[in-house]
Amino acid sequence: MSRRAPKHHSSASGPSQRQLRVGEMLRHALAEILQRGDVSDPVLETTVVTVPEVRCSPDLRHATVYVMPLGGLKADEVIDALNRNRKFLRGELAHRVTLKYMPDLKFEIDRSFDTADRIDELLRRPEVARDLSDTDGEEPS
Repeated sequence: MSRRAPKHHSSASGPSQRQLRVGEMLRHALAEILQRGDVSDPVLETTVVTVPEVRCSPDLRHATVYVMPLGGLKADEVIDALNRNRKFLRGELAHRVTLKYMPDLKFEIDRSFDTADRIDELLRRPEVARDLSDTDGEEPS
C-alpha cells in the first residue's frame, strides 16, 4: 500500500502558491481602496500609504498586511488608523476579492527598506570592500 504525502507545507519550505496568490490579490485590492480614499479617516485621507506585501497564514484565516507611509512619516499613526478601520477594510475586501473566508487583518510597518539600508551600509564598510576586492582570485580560507 502506498501512502500519500501530507498536504500541509512546513514553514521551512515557504508559503504555498495559494498563500502567495491570495496575498497578492489582497494586496492589490487594499492598495486600490487606500489609493481611492475609500476610508474616511483623517490620517489615511492625508497620508499616501503603500502596501508592499500581504502574507497569509497557511489556513488563509489571517493576513499580515505590511504597509509603509510615504517617506516613512507618521508610521505609528497610520498603523493605528488602519487598525481602527480594520472591519471596514475587511468588508471592502470581501466585496472585491472572492474567497471562502476573508482573513482577519493585522497591520505592520514594512521594515524591509530598513533591512536593505542596513545591508547596503554593511557592504560599504572598508573591511568588506577589502574582502570583495581581493585581486589574487583565491577565496579566503
